[in-house]
Amino acid sequence: TLENNPAIIHGGPFANIAHGCNTVTATRAALKLGDYVVTEAGFGADLGAEKFIDIKCRKSGLRPDCAVVVATVRALKHHGGVAPADLNRPDLAALERGLPNLERHVHNIRTHYGLPCVVSINHFTSDTDEELALLRGHMDRQGVPVVVSRHWADGSAGAVDLAREVVRLAESGEARMRFVYADEDSLWDKMKAIATRIYGAADISADAAVRARIEALQQGGYGHYPVCVAKTQYSFST
Repeated sequence: TLENNPAIIHGGPFANIAHGCNTVTATRAALKLGDYVVTEAGFGADLGAEKFIDIKCRKSGLRPDCAVVVATVRALKHHGGVAPADLNRPDLAALERGLPNLERHVHNIRTHYGLPCVVSINHFTSDTDEELALLRGHMDRQGVPVVVSRHWADGSAGAVDLAREVVRLAESGEARMRFVYADEDSLWDKMKAIATRIYGAADISADAAVRARIEALQQGGYGHYPVCVAKTQYSFST
């Protein structure tokens, strides 16, 4: 990095079509070289965390000790209905309307995956103290720590508070990582579990030809594999 910290960058097609995280080799190498390893499972915690845990962790035996959910005030206002051109303007009402998106990501991490988490606010110069206070207060009431990170402007010094919170959570022993579905579930039931539990869908459907293809894969001996969902870049509140 710019401050001479090692960054291991290895593999990983984008999560909209593939697993979207770095390779098991990269993670295991990093674990041998450092006391703490932060790995990105991006494209939103709905998609990235689901594939990281249900595919990579399931197959590798890797088990994270905590999770960091990265959010921005701008993105939450956008989820609250503000147009991209107006995101630099303070808007507490829009921010509050957008908070359910963040709540759902945190809920998934804590409830479905069994991991303690911290919300890291990637700070922009347009963020106001009132907006940050609203966000922090909202998550505080749910028992979720919030840290404002200013690493873009201040480098590693701007992320020290986040690092300390990650270490605290990692050492807390609170992690009880679990999967969203079991290996023995059918391919159809695995897809349904992801859609309903992670994305909040009521159900899933497919036409006869697709159902027949899925059933053929199930009967052909592929039913024990995890499923890799393709989706758009949009979050579940779109």
